[in-house]
Amino acid sequence: MMSSPLFLGFDLSTQQLKAIVIAEDASIVHESAVHFDRDLPIYGTTNGTVNGPDEGEVTSPVLMWLEAIDLVMQRIKNTGVDLSAITSISGAGQQHGSVYWSKGAEKTLVMMDPKRSLADPGHLAPYAFALPNAPIWQDSSTTKDCRELEAAVGGPQILADLTGSRAYERFTGPQIARIRRLKPAAYRDSARISLVSSFIPSLFLGHIAPIEVSDASGMNLMNVLTCKWDHGLLEACGGPELRAKIGPEPVVGGTILGRISRWWVERWGFNPDCIIAPFTGDNPATVVALSAPGDAILSLGTSTTLLLSIPPADSPPARFTTSHLLSHPTTLGAQIAMLCYKNGALAREQIRDRCTGTDWARYNELVEQSPHGNSGFMGFYFPLPEIIPPGVQGEFIFQCKDTEEPRLVHGLKPDASKHARAILESQFLSIKSRIAAILPVHSPPLQRLIVTGGSSANQTIRQLAADVFGMRVYVAESKEAAGTGGAMLAKFAWWKAQVGDTSGSFEEMIMETGQVERMKLVATPKGEVTKVYDGLVNNYRRCEEQVVHLCGQA
Repeated sequence: MMSSPLFLGFDLSTQQLKAIVIAEDASIVHESAVHFDRDLPIYGTTNGTVNGPDEGEVTSPVLMWLEAIDLVMQRIKNTGVDLSAITSISGAGQQHGSVYWSKGAEKTLVMMDPKRSLADPGHLAPYAFALPNAPIWQDSSTTKDCRELEAAVGGPQILADLTGSRAYERFTGPQIARIRRLKPAAYRDSARISLVSSFIPSLFLGHIAPIEVSDASGMNLMNVLTCKWDHGLLEACGGPELRAKIGPEPVVGGTILGRISRWWVERWGFNPDCIIAPFTGDNPATVVALSAPGDAILSLGTSTTLLLSIPPADSPPARFTTSHLLSHPTTLGAQIAMLCYKNGALAREQIRDRCTGTDWARYNELVEQSPHGNSGFMGFYFPLPEIIPPGVQGEFIFQCKDTEEPRLVHGLKPDASKHARAILESQFLSIKSRIAAILPVHSPPLQRLIVTGGSSANQTIRQLAADVFGMRVYVAESKEAAGTGGAMLAKFAWWKAQVGDTSGSFEEMIMETGQVERMKLVATPKGEVTKVYDGLVNNYRRCEEQVVHLCGQA
């Protein structure tokens, strides 16, 4: 009797490697994790990373990742999971990080010895890699390369129109440009360059995997609308040789890249027919796990991040230098808009401490006792230099009256209860004002807002989010969204093979195969309150313009 199919998803994040096994209904069968600092201390990482030697340089050892895969596989096997029942594998990787394969890498992958572990010295490392460490998303050493890339195409807005983002220090294109500039021998010896998300399936396939479309959106190298590499950008970052090093055109999620290699069958007992599908980035995988087109995910953690699934439309979404647009991992023609704010929970907690001395219950009372719209008081709180709008810092309070120009207020007591509501309203209005600008014309209204992160447990904040955005608010029951999204991408590739329809959609798969509902409705918008906030968007924009002007004068 055949076992029910299982699907394996990985999430190689900054600090740990997680593995999630799901059943056909997407229920979680098994979870394992390897924490780099704790489980693999020999590599000397701090929070999974190595700083230096150059200023702003942050990397992770590739050999550490190989050993983590060995260890997590052993942990899965030790719990009795039937690896022969796993029919498909996919996953997620931290975005932007890059791995540099040597000229002998392809041959080394083909010749892997089932008697030796991935991390066994001399098996893969060091020979398969031109660089022993992978630059990751925390790296900030490429400012010169970013400015040169923007100048090469005519400015940051033109680059954002092309790729979905202006040049960022963490993006892979500028990272490649820096390595070419400072480590020319290593760059010359790199036959292929993978993202973290294409590095892992390469190990499973026994040959180097192509890069996936959504994660390719975080490189400043792909045209975000055509999902093809842009030759001018490739040349600007890596010279004419980068086209060969970067590999084939990006592939969409759910594609069958191939079957699992002999090494995994003989060493771990996988079925030789096990499908290997493209891995994506951690943010796109979270979108796959938690939302459908027309949903938004709001992460209320240390930073505040909005991920917005945009269905295919006649006109593309607008691109801005303060936001990101990514190709969708499963639906060609669809996109994910991403807004990221530095001043999230830190700023909220500073205001809470000032108003109530760390007492969230009292803080919530202050918010609930104050009127929607805060009697015209609008506050901006940037203890750290902000990303949106860029570079602003400080605290600014305005009094707004109907159509009058907002007036900057001085002398409002630091513990005034108006601050409690003002910080929440301004953070949410900043997002609301930008959603309308990003969405294509005639887009249908957004349906659900899924909140995650520490503040998502606060019912007062949930209700305010529902009212400001005019959306039903849900929380996800699983905390392992990226790994679960990876496992669901594995299931998507298997399902398409089962039905023999390569054009079948992810949503059709969910409808046909069923899925455990992992969302809980926690807040419903009050229509009359949402109208109040709809009317405050223009006042918010006028206040923000003044803040940008004031910071520019400082």
